[in-house]
Amino acid sequence: MKKISVCVIFGGASSEHEVSCVSASSVLSHLSPDRYDIHKIGITKEGRWLYVKSSNEDVKSGAWAADPAAIPCAILPDATLGNIALLGDTTSFLSVDVVFPVLHGKNGEDGTIQGLFELAKIPYVGCGVFASAASMDKGYTKIVVDTIGVQQAKYLTIRLHEYKAAPAPFIEKAESDLLYPIFVKPASAGSSVGISKATDRESLTRAIDLAFEHDRKVILEECIVGRELETAVLGNTDIEVSCVGEVLAADEFYSYDAKYNNAESVTLIPTTLPEGKEEELRDAARRIFAALDGRGLSRVDFFLRKSDNAVIFNEINTLPGFTSISMYPKLFGAVGVDYDTLVDRLIELALAEHA
Repeated sequence: MKKISVCVIFGGASSEHEVSCVSASSVLSHLSPDRYDIHKIGITKEGRWLYVKSSNEDVKSGAWAADPAAIPCAILPDATLGNIALLGDTTSFLSVDVVFPVLHGKNGEDGTIQGLFELAKIPYVGCGVFASAASMDKGYTKIVVDTIGVQQAKYLTIRLHEYKAAPAPFIEKAESDLLYPIFVKPASAGSSVGISKATDRESLTRAIDLAFEHDRKVILEECIVGRELETAVLGNTDIEVSCVGEVLAADEFYSYDAKYNNAESVTLIPTTLPEGKEEELRDAARRIFAALDGRGLSRVDFFLRKSDNAVIFNEINTLPGFTSISMYPKLFGAVGVDYDTLVDRLIELALAEHA
């Protein structure tokens, strides 16, 4: 049987560069060399693209970026040429069957690189341009979810130019509509980067300033007191939803540090829920994924509010972490889809979507 030529792209000029490298190392270690002809492209923090032959361990550690044997490269939007140009001493072209972008955050899951794949006519794992862009921007995600009857936290959207011109009305509206404590988030940052919990006006102002360091649009949300729950979604039009997992964060909330650096953060997979709530939550995940025109995969996160056991949508992540401790592969592993099978299924879905 002819091998499938797959290119794993990782790194990226985003705040989640290191997590991407760890995720990519895990994906690469689960791609069977008997089934796949494997290629690797790393994007440095400065935005340089390199075709690398480094080991999976060097991908994980970041050592690939300093490999003298790495070749500058580019994906070409001209679909009539080989879709990858190797820009060494001489230019050569390479064609692959499918791209697996293991990229988190800006320029990785926001629709930008997906647009490049579309121009180049390369099948790729994951959501398309619209779903990626709309899911990355928490403000637009909320607008879509508002239309399908899934409950979510009250929120307020602030744009930098409006806030700089007159901050007081936004602060006052947040205090009257959302009440303290208030969560403050960059609209388009992933992995909880730039998120703060404000308990008074002084900390709210600081939190907004911090969030604006990461994005020109900021989302303020009411605090939902309850359990943090996550689901994994797989499919194109025939959508599968995993069991439900629970996050017991070691920090006040599931911050970047709590996710990746604090060993006291615990996940329960599967978790136990009140009668009917798992089905409600899984159905909501399926509907949200479909409403955003999702493809391939996503992780959809919720709260189960303590006061009334209401299912409250939190966010969707179209390129979730794929590290050995990441929730997405662990959630499907708990329902019998092991990591190797999951990677195979994602590649099959990509090829089917772009056939």
